[in-house]
Order: sequence, then structure tokens, then C-alpha cells
Amino acid sequence: MLTNVKARGTWGEVQLGALLEQILTPDQYDKNVRTRIDSQESVEYAIRLPGQDDDPESCVWLPIDSKFPQEDYLRLVDAADTADVDAVQKATAALIRSVHNSAKEIRDKYLNPPGTTDFAIMFLPTEGLYAEVLRQPGQVEKIQQDYRIIVAGPTTLSAILSSLRIGFRTLAIEKRSSEVWKVLSAVKTEFGKFGDVLAKVQRQLNTASNTIEQTGVRTRSMERKLRAVEELPSEETAEILELSDSGIE
Repeated sequence: MLTNVKARGTWGEVQLGALLEQILTPDQYDKNVRTRIDSQESVEYAIRLPGQDDDPESCVWLPIDSKFPQEDYLRLVDAADTADVDAVQKATAALIRSVHNSAKEIRDKYLNPPGTTDFAIMFLPTEGLYAEVLRQPGQVEKIQQDYRIIVAGPTTLSAILSSLRIGFRTLAIEKRSSEVWKVLSAVKTEFGKFGDVLAKVQRQLNTASNTIEQTGVRTRSMERKLRAVEELPSEETAEILELSDSGIE
């Protein structure tokens, strides 16, 4: 299947889509995005980054396009297997030239600030291909500097997407932070009022407790005085209390 250029491109695109699907949510990226109004070209995938703060619907696209220069890579592998130094050098130069051309193509077709970021990602769908490009001294940095293109293999792209996902979460928290702060402020205010009410209730309970305690002290004092009083005869009691026996049968 990979001997066919179109099939090979489709395979790289499918692999890129699978990585995006595994790491990001569907609303964080889109497929076949037209980044230029004056062009019919559409990038395979683009990550949807937040736009202006005053417009929650606006976004900035980060283009990601897969490239698979397999012929140049396979020629390099064959030359390395046969230990042909000249062939290795020629194949390496051809591979790097192909990667540079792909980077320039992505820049010219898809970069369109401020509608897009000022850089894009070129996805190389095999670790071997990416490692071969990475092995060439200064080439990755030169591609980034000359064309504003970041070269990434499967593992590197996964790390980039994971970082972006964390950034999305942080951004969501920042956008909701004002709401959270308002809720916490309201809770703090109400809790302060509740503390005041609780303190008032405590003071009232303390007052009632002191009153009851004072009543107990007086009661015990009266009981002690009453225990010291001798019991009077019933006649004297009736006379002192002015009781009459006329109503008692």
C-alpha cells in the first residue's frame, strides 16, 4: 500500500487523525480547514486555539500536515545497509531537500496570521523517518527558523498535543476563575454573617445559663433558711397565715 503516493499520504493522515482523537477532544481541532480565504487549499488538520478574549467564538488555527517522503528515506536505508557512503550522502541530501520543500509548501499554503499561528507542525508518521531528519545537524532548527515549521514524529507530536491539552485545561480554569472567586466571596460573606449570628446565640445562651445559675443559688439559699425554721403548731400556723376553718368540713 505504501508504494502508492496517494495511499501513503492517506495513511499518514489517518495516523495523524488517530493521535489527535486520542489526546484532544473533538471541539479542540478540525479536519480539512481552509486557513486562507483567497485559496481553496485546506490543511489536513488544525488545532483550534482561543482567539480574542472579548469574542469567545473566535479562534486561531494551528495547522498540522503530514508528510511521508518514503522514496528518499528508503533509498537512504538501502544505502546504509550496503555501506555505500556516496549513496548515503546523496540519499540524505535528497531526504533533507524533500523535507525542506514540504516545510516551504506548508508555510506558503496554510500559514496566514492572525487567522492562524505564525508557525505550523509537519508530522512525519514514522519514528525512523523523524529520527533520520533529527540526526542531521542543525536541520530541524533551520527548518523552524526559515519556514516557521516544527518537525514532529509520532512520539513528539503526542507530547506537543498533551502539552496543549494541559494548556486548554488551564485556560478553562482561568476563564472560570472570576466566577469561582465571586462564589467564594459570597460564601465568605454569608459565613461571616453566620458567625455573627452564632456569636449572638452563644451570648444569649450564656446569659440564660447565668440567670439559671443565679436562680439556683437563690433557691439553695432559701432552702437553707427554711431548713432552719422550726415547724409551728397548726393553730399558730393558721393564726399567722389568717386561715379560717369555717370553710372546711
